[in-house]
Amino acid sequence: MNGLLTGLILPFLGTTLGAACVFLIKDTIPQRMQKLLNGFAAGVMVAASVWSLLIPSIEMTGKSGLPSILPVIVGFLVGILFLLFLDEVIPHQHLDNKESEGPKAHISKTAKLVFAVTLHNIPEGMAVGVALAAALEHSSYLPMAGAIALSVGIAIQNFPEGAIVSMPLRSAGNSKWKSFMMGSLSGAVEPVGAIVTILLASFVLPILPYLLSFAAGAMMYVVVEELIPETQEGKHSNLGTLGFAIGFLLMMALDVLLG
Repeated sequence: MNGLLTGLILPFLGTTLGAACVFLIKDTIPQRMQKLLNGFAAGVMVAASVWSLLIPSIEMTGKSGLPSILPVIVGFLVGILFLLFLDEVIPHQHLDNKESEGPKAHISKTAKLVFAVTLHNIPEGMAVGVALAAALEHSSYLPMAGAIALSVGIAIQNFPEGAIVSMPLRSAGNSKWKSFMMGSLSGAVEPVGAIVTILLASFVLPILPYLLSFAAGAMMYVVVEELIPETQEGKHSNLGTLGFAIGFLLMMALDVLLG
């Protein structure tokens, strides 16, 4: 039970601590640092998708050949389509983009920025939830230490993410406390999504491999659709690539050593 609670709390704690940077830093985060951090987040999510989600999904089927990868293929594609659907129906705006995405809505730019990060956090929460569920029900394929490793990796990349949300909100004229609260709340979807996923998985154990690959597909959508393009646009794209390598290797090391 302690491992379960730790796994649920860590990602949200990472976002909250990052959002608290608004009390310590006066200026906005430099573009170079944003590139590095976005690349880092992408690297963490790619490594987590492979070692914490896709490989356990294949092993959990207990089969070989095509039947072993069928849940991965189906779940991964559905995860991609699910995030594509959310991207189309939720109004949001990315930090360096003046144009809004999704349906037109008469809401503030601040709200759209928060929605963008919330959309980003949905697959992360699902990934943590399904990994914890797999650890509870099939620990031989994904031990609790492996699920905690995923949670730690997500928490680490959530720290800069919280700052990336709160700092621009402060620069836009919001108070420090409002900026902090908005940055923190953008990560609240992760424990909620994790809990919902755990409850769902406990009732549908036969499709747990599909849920693991579904979460991987959802995270990869965010990486390909948002994070990688943001690291490669404009100057200092090499820092985004370096950040990706660091994030990928760190998450891989966490998963292999702790899992």
